[in-house]
Amino acid sequence: MEKTILVFVTFLSFMIYGCSYDSENDLIEPIVNPTDNGGIVNYSNNVKPIMTSSCISCHASPPINGAPFSLITYDQVSQRANNVLNAMSRQSGASGAMPPAGRLPQSTIDIIQQWIDDGLPEN
Repeated sequence: MEKTILVFVTFLSFMIYGCSYDSENDLIEPIVNPTDNGGIVNYSNNVKPIMTSSCISCHASPPINGAPFSLITYDQVSQRANNVLNAMSRQSGASGAMPPAGRLPQSTIDIIQQWIDDGLPEN
């Protein structure tokens, strides 16, 4: 019995230690920093990588998993930019929150907002 408790406590300790150092940087692919592009946020360098890594698994062409539209091309994304930003800004679990796997980091959402504010430049 004592050996079982020791094994359990050891296992539990490893589990707690293994999860205690997770950060968003460890879990999410880095996004191109807008300052790498002279401070201009554009679709090709900044927004498309976000769409590719976070959206097109459902918003493909044709859309899958119940997605109502594609987000593959510049035209498709720019036409729905405000709706995409609103969906990304919702808290995880809220109605219409995207992506379904969980809310993106605020820095990623800020890139989309800056792109909209800059007039949706393509390149």
